[in-house]
This record gives sequence, C-alpha cells and structure tokens, in this order.
Amino acid sequence: MRTLPILICCLFLYIGDLQAQNSPDCRTAIPVCADMPIMGLADGGGDIEDFDPEVITQTGCLEKGSVSSANIENNTSWYVFRAGTAGQVGFDIEAMPTNGGMGAPTAEWDFAVYGPYDETDGQTYCTIIGDGTSEPIRCNYEVNNTTFTGIGINPENAQEGAPFLIGSQNTYDEWLDVQSGELYFIFINNFNTNFDDDSEPFVLSFTGSSVQEDQNTALDCTLRDEFLGLDVVACEGDPDIVLSALRSPAGPDIGNVTWSVDYDDDGTPDQQLASGPTETELVVSSPNSGRYFVTITRASNPLSTVVDSGGVLITFYGDPILDRIEILDTNLSIDPNQNDVEFIMDGDSSYEFAINGGAFQDSSVFLNIPPGENTVIINDKNGCGITEPIPFIVFAYPKFFTPNGDGINDDWNIQGIDATSISNVVVFIFDRYGKLLKQLGVADTWDGTFNGSAMPSTDYWFKFEYSENDNVVPIVAKNRRTHFTLKR
Repeated sequence: MRTLPILICCLFLYIGDLQAQNSPDCRTAIPVCADMPIMGLADGGGDIEDFDPEVITQTGCLEKGSVSSANIENNTSWYVFRAGTAGQVGFDIEAMPTNGGMGAPTAEWDFAVYGPYDETDGQTYCTIIGDGTSEPIRCNYEVNNTTFTGIGINPENAQEGAPFLIGSQNTYDEWLDVQSGELYFIFINNFNTNFDDDSEPFVLSFTGSSVQEDQNTALDCTLRDEFLGLDVVACEGDPDIVLSALRSPAGPDIGNVTWSVDYDDDGTPDQQLASGPTETELVVSSPNSGRYFVTITRASNPLSTVVDSGGVLITFYGDPILDRIEILDTNLSIDPNQNDVEFIMDGDSSYEFAINGGAFQDSSVFLNIPPGENTVIINDKNGCGITEPIPFIVFAYPKFFTPNGDGINDDWNIQGIDATSISNVVVFIFDRYGKLLKQLGVADTWDGTFNGSAMPSTDYWFKFEYSENDNVVPIVAKNRRTHFTLKR
C-alpha cells in the first residue's frame, strides 16, 4: 500500500491530458472501452429526469443506502459498454482533486449498473431503467470513507466487494460475470449534497480478470466507434438532445465537422445540417425524428476522417392516440356475449392496454369482451404518456341463428346497445345481392322471414346506424365483415 499514492499521482498526471467525458442523461450514454481510464467531469442532473421519482427509491439499492436525504440524480454521468469476452469485469471510480489537482476531492461518487441487455430484443433501455422495470444488478449508495467506489476490490484499502446491504457502508460490490455481446449501462452519481454548480472530476477505470488478460477485448472497443451513442427514444416536447463530435476517436484533433440527417431512415441522407471546424455539437429538437450522421476531418491530417458509420437513430413519440377499434371475425361461438376486439393505434410506438380496470397487456387484441359500453386505458411503453379511460361500445351479434321453432336461437338482432350513449339505432339486413330484407329497431328481432316466407340457409349481411347522445361520445367498435349465418 506504500506505493499507492505514487500510482494515483501518476494516473492523475496521465489522464490530465485526456478529454473529460460526460453525458448526464441515459439516452446519450457514452460508449466506452477498457483500454484506458476515462476522465469524467460532471455538473448538474442533465436535461431530463432519468428516473421516475415515484419508483426510483424502491428499485433495488437505489433505496438511497444509509442516507435517506441524499440526492439520487446530482452531477450525474452515464456510460454504456458491450462485453467483448466472457469473464470477470469490475471498475474503480475515483474521486479526483478539484482546482486543477490542487484542491481536495469534494464529491462522493456512487453508482448503479443495469443489464445485461440484448441489443436485438428491441427494448428501450433508458425507459425501462427509468420506470423501475429494469432494476440495477449492482450499485452502491452508501456513505464512503475512501475516495474509491466500484465493483471488485477497493485499491485503496483492499476491501473486497460484497452484496448490497443497506447501511453496510461497503464501498465496493461483487464482480460482474459477463458474457460476450451483453450490453451494460453504468450510472455514476454524486451522492453528497454539493449543489454549488461546480463541475466535479472523477476517473473511471475497468478492472477484473478479463481486463487483465486483454484490456482491448474484455470490452468490445468497436462500440466506441459508435461515439454518437446508441439509438435514442424520446417523447415529443422533451428537452433537446445534444450530439457531440468530441467523443470520437479524433478527440479534440478536429479540422472540420459535417452533420447530416436521414429523416426517413431509408439509407439516403436528406439534408446536410451543419459544417465547419466549430460545429462540434448538434442540437436535435422534438419532433425531428431521423438518423443523424457526422463526418470528422482531423486537423493534424486533413485526409484522415472519422465517422460514426451507423449514425444514431433518434425517434420522438407523442401521446398515445387510438385510431379505431375493430371487432375480429375469429370467434365462432353462438353466444353473442363473446366478442374479440383489436385496438388500432395512430402511431408506431410500443403500447400496452388495459380494459375495464383490468391488468395491462402488450397485445392489442382482447378476447370475449362483453357487449355494451367498456373502457380502455392505453400506456405508451416508451414513457410518452397514458390515456384517461376511453369509453367504447361493442355491438355484439350472434354469428348464426336457427329459426326452427325450438325456442333456442330462433331470432336475431345486435346486442350491447346502451341508450345512455347512443340513440336512434336502426339495423338493416340484406341478402347477398344487397336486397333489403328487414329494418329493425332496438327492441325488434328478425325471425328469418321475408314477406312471410322463410329465407334459405345462407349468409346475410347487416349494417346499423345510430346517433350520439350529448356529452357521451364513445368509440364504436367496428366490424370488418358484418355478416351472420341463418341455419335451418
């Protein structure tokens, strides 16, 4: 331990020439690798709240540890890494001196790690992190008595990582056992109550047996080439998203920067947005969805360019809007109370649905909905809004009837008419050639005859008309094919 102060000093001198990196919001987390220490310089909580304040204190070790008054989101930084090989990975977060290395560290850094995620699963990671759906697998929000915290072994006092326990004041958590290709997010936060608006430095260094074996492959360094970050999902009206060219492998060696966008994400850029040596940042405002690209020319070598070849896809979603409701022709029951409906959305976000006060489900199809007035609540799973209960009416009808005089299914009419919601309902029944056979009111039924003669066994079609009552305007579930069968 006698050599540790010298090592720390040398490390600080080494990273002093590196560019400080920080992204205070999860949606622009910085892709990182294990081949060098990362100098962070954090100030503020970011442009958006990454965590739902109603659930954050109940998500794993983000129950705020041993200090209940500490701030969850203060001077924050977000990073993302992809495991390159299977094995053991950890990291050290060191609080660094302020005032150019002359002052004492003022920040007490804490962290949370989320994952592992599969990049092919289509999840929006920052959304499920923020709403508590995805809980941290490692974190530490305890009072630290060293300048280090992290995963693995504290280099200052050789303290080994241990499972999280509120009030333990253990500054280190257990190693991560990772598999190749897994994605992890690291959230770093200043746990103390320093709100003086001064930026606070730290160093993030990766450790573990995998890193010791090969720091270039333990974490997938190709992810760092996607320096604009992973694809971003945001909501219309959210604060601007700032893309930075300074996180590229060129670092500050910038001669020129050119930004472009492919609004339709169809592989063809639509517009050059900015170009010049000082255009190191691009501000993307709602609702300008698209895939954004950057090309960087090095100042030291104008023929050498750096690009984020995949760009970053930024998608803004609005409040969930219900377009229509369809009754599906999939239920062959003769029971008119059995009806399947599908909710069709005006938008391409991810939604979940709950009807009549029940549980939410991802599928937009619901089975066996009772006739009459029902309600649906629609939640945008990307966190872009939830509807109030939307009333809708299901007009049910027997899929077939048997007018043979046995007292069972002898007549036909639609079901589910609510006089408080609609009025002036008229049902028209036609044969296959479009000839009108019968006009029914709410209380009427059809016995399968026309002008006193029994109609043959076949399919018949119907339509209905109605008026909406004042102050109650429910959506009517429409039928894709409004026909039924007469059987004798």
